[in-house]
Amino acid sequence: MDHSLALPLLIGLVMMGLAFDFLNGLHDAANAIATVVATRLLSPVVAVLFAAAGNFAAYWFVGLHVAETVGKGIIDKDAVTPAVVFGALVGAMFWNVVTWVKGIPSSSSHALIGGLLGAGMAHGGFAVVESSGTTKTVVAIVASPVIGFVIAMLLMLITSWVFRGTSSRSANKSFKGLHLLSSAAYSISHGGNDAQKTMGIIAVLLYSTGHLSGEFHVPEWVVLSCYTAMALGTLSGGWKIIKTMGSKLTKLNHHSGFCASGAGSMVVFGASALGIPVSTTHVITGSVVGTGAARRASAVRWSVASRVIVAWVITIPASAAVGALFYAITCLF
Repeated sequence: MDHSLALPLLIGLVMMGLAFDFLNGLHDAANAIATVVATRLLSPVVAVLFAAAGNFAAYWFVGLHVAETVGKGIIDKDAVTPAVVFGALVGAMFWNVVTWVKGIPSSSSHALIGGLLGAGMAHGGFAVVESSGTTKTVVAIVASPVIGFVIAMLLMLITSWVFRGTSSRSANKSFKGLHLLSSAAYSISHGGNDAQKTMGIIAVLLYSTGHLSGEFHVPEWVVLSCYTAMALGTLSGGWKIIKTMGSKLTKLNHHSGFCASGAGSMVVFGASALGIPVSTTHVITGSVVGTGAARRASAVRWSVASRVIVAWVITIPASAAVGALFYAITCLF
C-alpha cells in the first residue's frame, strides 16, 4: 500500500531512524566493552573505539535476516504508515533515554519492537501483528539470556578444567588475549543484530511510501547508514550502564570476561543467522551473571540483577504505550 509522504517529511523520518540507531549505540556501548573496561584490559577511550570498529565491521560478516524480520515480520508491512514509524521510533527513543539516564541496561531492541507493536496496533488493531516473527522475538526475550547464562557457566567450567595445571600468571596472559578476541566478536555480533532493526524500520518506511521498487528489500545505502550511525553512537559511550554491567552485577577478571563475551557472541551470532532480533543487553547480562554463578551463587549481586530484570519485563509494554500515544497524536494532525 502506497502512503504518500512529502519528501522533507520522509527524509525527517529516515534521519529520526538514524538518530535512534545512534542512541542505540550510545545506550548499548556497555554490551561489548563493559568486561574489557571493568578488567582494565583496555582504557575506556580505546575500548569505545574498539567497539565502534566492531559494530561497523558487522557489515562484512552478518547477513540481513534480522532487518527482514523487523521490516515485515512484526507488523504487516502493508499496514505500516509514516505515522506508525514515527510512533514506533518515539516510543523506543523515549524508553532508551529514561533507562540511559537511570543507568539501567534495558533493551534498545525490545524498546523498538514494543514501539512498533504499540503504534501498529493503534493503527490497525491486533490483526496487523505478524504472529510468527512476534512470537519468536518474545520467546527470545526469555530464552536468549538464559542460554547466555548456561553457555557462560559451561565455558567457565571447561576453561577452568583445561587450565587446571597452568600457573596463574600464564593462564592470565592467555585469557587476556582470548578476552580481547571474544570482546571483538561480541562487538561485531552486537552491530550485526542491533543496527539491522533500524534498517528494517527504514526499509518498510520506504516500501510503504512507494520509494522502494520491487519486492521488499533493504537498500545498500540504508545498510551503510545504519552501521555508521550505530558506530558513532558507540563512540559516544554509555558510562553509567558500563558501570552497572562491568562491576555491579559481579566481579570480573580476564577469565570470566572472556567467558561472558564468548557466550554472548555465540548467542547473538546464532540469533542473527536465524533472523531473530534479540536483545544484546539481555544476552550479555545473562552471560555476566552466569560467570559469577559458576564461581558461587553469592558472587552475583542478585538485587542489581533483579532490578535489571524488572526493566526487561516492562520495556515492551512501556515503549508500546508511548508508541501508541504518539501515533494517536500524529493522527490529530
